[in-house]
Amino acid sequence: MSHDYERPVTPSSGLRLHLNENTAGCSPAVLEALRSLTCTQAAFYPDYSQAIAACARHLGVAEENLLLTNGLDEGILAISVAAFRRSPETAPFEAIVVAPAFDMYAASADAAGGHVVEVRQPGDFSFPLLKVLSRINDRTRLVFLTSPNNPTGIVIPQSTILTVADAAPQAMVFLDEAYADFSGTSLIGDPETQARPNIVIGRTFAKAYGLAALRMGALVGAPETLLPIRRVVPPYSVNVAAAAALPVALADKDHLESYLRETSESKQMLYEALDRLEVPYWRSEANFVLARFGDRAQRVVAGLQAKGIYVRDRSSDPSCAGCVRITAGVASHTRECIAAIEEVL
Repeated sequence: MSHDYERPVTPSSGLRLHLNENTAGCSPAVLEALRSLTCTQAAFYPDYSQAIAACARHLGVAEENLLLTNGLDEGILAISVAAFRRSPETAPFEAIVVAPAFDMYAASADAAGGHVVEVRQPGDFSFPLLKVLSRINDRTRLVFLTSPNNPTGIVIPQSTILTVADAAPQAMVFLDEAYADFSGTSLIGDPETQARPNIVIGRTFAKAYGLAALRMGALVGAPETLLPIRRVVPPYSVNVAAAAALPVALADKDHLESYLRETSESKQMLYEALDRLEVPYWRSEANFVLARFGDRAQRVVAGLQAKGIYVRDRSSDPSCAGCVRITAGVASHTRECIAAIEEVL
């Protein structure tokens, strides 16, 4: 069985509430940094020293514990290649994916030659710890975890993550913290996490910082754990524009805080609207809300698209029948989306 990344539609116009993007855009300081790039900077291979230093300070880690990547997608692929590069053809090494999950996990593990083991969450999306532990064996080389989860927005308890890491010392446990800026929780710098060198934490600057098109991600882990991953990441995969943008994006804390407030307000508006419409949903620690519209899901998605509003139908994901994921960002966008949903229904 092959696993492919589902590439959603990316319209150039309309209200894009289907990809968890920052719908307010990046900091204006980022555009100034891009305008300041010179002809020679475009012609030369990038110097990453400022970007690495700024990111390390921001995350509170030493530079040797950090690896910048061309979007977190490259980090996911690099971890998969590092984990499975010596996978035997008979009884290949395995990657555990707790589903529903970002489909880059399975796609990358499969592309790197690993065997994907899917462990499904129950209908309430509580973490299936006992099932995960039961699937760990001597062939397990990679375990994918996401906190807050995509598409549910639910945080995995720290004790659960540590238990998984302890049960699979021969494997890398990749903890995707793509939405940690919204939850305000992270295991980066946590002493118990640092005591488990098989945990690698991924961060992206696409969501809260609005750098999705520039492609900038980061991996945080023990130097010895990052070493085989560094070997498979090309030396200049992060482009000069992303390297210039990251330090100024991280420095503009007012822009970040403003967007986090808008996201929080938007989620509350969505909760209240879904309550009025008697649509079940899950309270989210990320910048989106998953709602179960049931047999009305396709009508909602199509009806909103006809109005130029894009939301994500997650019905094909495990345990997500009839579910739609809606980005919660700029409050005025959320009001427009809610009004459209009410019209469609």
